Amino acid sequence: MVMLASLMAILVPVIGGFLLAAGRQIVLRSGRPAWLRRRLAGRTPAGGVGLGASITEELHTMWNGNKHIQLEQRRVDLTLQDNQHDGAPPRTGVDLDAGRAVIRRRG
Repeated sequence: MVMLASLMAILVPVIGGFLLAAGRQIVLRSGRPAWLRRRLAGRTPAGGVGLGASITEELHTMWNGNKHIQLEQRRVDLTLQDNQHDGAPPRTGVDLDAGRAVIRRRG
């Protein structure tokens, strides 16, 4: 009985979150009712993961320790800047102020 209660304590918020996210998408795509669409569209983030995905990932982390490492790596990747793809010296350069572009040949 305790096992069933703990399972329900996990499933009810997950299923409820998915149903709310589905209802939100229906309102945003159909545009009806207009007042609710305006309110939801104002709170829509420009990028990133939605609430349902965040909840699912955190619940997945409870049972799989490797998922925690993956989420931490994703947070680190978002904060680090990736300017160069390789460690070689730059072969090209564009100076917009001087109006010139430099391209060096490998030799």
